[in-house]
Amino acid sequence: MSTPRDLMIVALDVAPGRFLDRGDLSLALAGAEAYDLLRAGAVRLEGERLAARTCPEPEDRLLAEAAAALVREAPGESLPDWLWRRGRGLWSAYLAALEAEGQVTWERSRWLPFRGGRTVLRDTEARRRAGFRWAADEPVLVALAAAVGIRDEPTPAEPAVTDDTALTVLAAVHDALMELEAVRQRRAIENAAFANVWRGA
Repeated sequence: MSTPRDLMIVALDVAPGRFLDRGDLSLALAGAEAYDLLRAGAVRLEGERLAARTCPEPEDRLLAEAAAALVREAPGESLPDWLWRRGRGLWSAYLAALEAEGQVTWERSRWLPFRGGRTVLRDTEARRRAGFRWAADEPVLVALAAAVGIRDEPTPAEPAVTDDTALTVLAAVHDALMELEAVRQRRAIENAAFANVWRGA
C-alpha cells in the first residue's frame, strides 16, 4: 500500500475538474511518503525530527527513493524541512511513474491534437486499490486529500485520524501549505506594487 501513490491516483480520478495547485499536491505527497516510511519503520520521529533506521527497502520505487533521500547523520532532519526538500516537484515524479507503468494515458483534443491534453486513468489494480481506500474514507488519505482541495474537510461523522504519528505528519503538512500560501500572497502583493510603480501609479 502506497499512500502517496493512492493520493496521486485519487487526485487524477476524483478531482479532474478541480484546480489543484501542484506545489500543494507535492507537499502533500511528501507528507504521505513520510507517513508510509514511519509506518514501515524506515524512520522514526524524535520530537519533530526524522531519524532514519535500517530496514528492508520499500518495494515501491518512489518510496524507496524517498527512503534513500533521508538524512542519516545525527540529529536527522526536521519533518518540515523534509516536506520542503522532498516535495519540490514531487507531483511530476509520481505522474511520470504512473505514465511509465501504463497507469495513465493522455487524451488529446481533436481540436488541438499537438497541444498536451488531459490525463486519463486506466482501469488497473492500483486504481481499484486507491478507490477502495477512498470509498472506505481511510482517514489519512482523506485528510491529505482535503488539505489540497481534492475534497471538503472530513465531517465529524467520518473516521478521524487518532494515531499520534499520523497527526504529527498531517499537522506539518497543513503548516507547510499555510506557509506556501503566505508566500504566494506576499509575491502577489509585491508584483502588484511593482506593476503600480511601472505604470507610474
